[in-house]
Amino acid sequence: MSTEVDFRDPENVEEEEEEEEEEEGGDGTGDEERGSKACSWCHRLHLSVSKWMLPPHARDRYLERANCLPPPIFIILVSIAEISVFIYYAVWKPQKQWITLGDGVWNSPFIYRPDKREEAWRFISYMLVHAGIQHIVGNMFMQLLLGIPLELVHKGLRVGLVYLSGVIAGSLASSIFDPTLGLVGASGGVYALMGGYFMNAVVNFKEMIPLFGIFRIIFIVLVVSIDVGFALWRRFWAPTSGHSVSFVAHIGGGLAGITIGYTVFSSYSASLIKDPRFWVCILAYLACVVFAVLFNIFLSPAQ
Repeated sequence: MSTEVDFRDPENVEEEEEEEEEEEGGDGTGDEERGSKACSWCHRLHLSVSKWMLPPHARDRYLERANCLPPPIFIILVSIAEISVFIYYAVWKPQKQWITLGDGVWNSPFIYRPDKREEAWRFISYMLVHAGIQHIVGNMFMQLLLGIPLELVHKGLRVGLVYLSGVIAGSLASSIFDPTLGLVGASGGVYALMGGYFMNAVVNFKEMIPLFGIFRIIFIVLVVSIDVGFALWRRFWAPTSGHSVSFVAHIGGGLAGITIGYTVFSSYSASLIKDPRFWVCILAYLACVVFAVLFNIFLSPAQ
């Protein structure tokens, strides 16, 4: 029977054993720490978002199932598309479009024009083109400021439904109430998001911190007042140095927001199909769409 004697220094032995343990389990521990940090960051993000988007009674349930996947891909992709189209017409087209609406955008296949309303895609694609840098900057600011947190809470399908309902409502309302003018910009979709968010802020006002609730409402009212005021000035009083465009999309998108948007954003944890408010809003919306289509076919004064 043989006996092995370890003549290594006890301190060196302990150091070597620690190194071996780190080599065996080091990668897993690092992954766990990184995962923990990522989860902590994601949790803090959703905690902040929930305070902006949800009343207190709904936050705990939201945080239980909140995650950062999928990311707010819809609003990001829409924003990238709108910025890309603006850069295309502002830089690579011969007609510069940085300040106002020029011939490049006016002859674009995306813009809504009353004389080309039989090209039905224009009732949606007009959201991709803008009348100058101040127009797209204002829309992108509000679209990303509200759209990203809304999509984190409600996900892309619901935010896309509200956004596109505002875009279509904006162009159809413009074709009825301002039928001789063209239309550009994402204001219909942006105002649908603002309308839905605003209605939820008003309805849940008593459950929010009073100062916080007042700030949210004042902020939206201030932004809408400035933006609509500028649109009205550009429509009625600005020097006619280019093509005039309608402002009615703001109103149509806002109405879509305070009806469909409010219903969708207030039912984040419930099935929309089982919500009677959703079906009332959808049926009313479809009735307005049918009326607008018939108006454009048979009654529109636009040529």
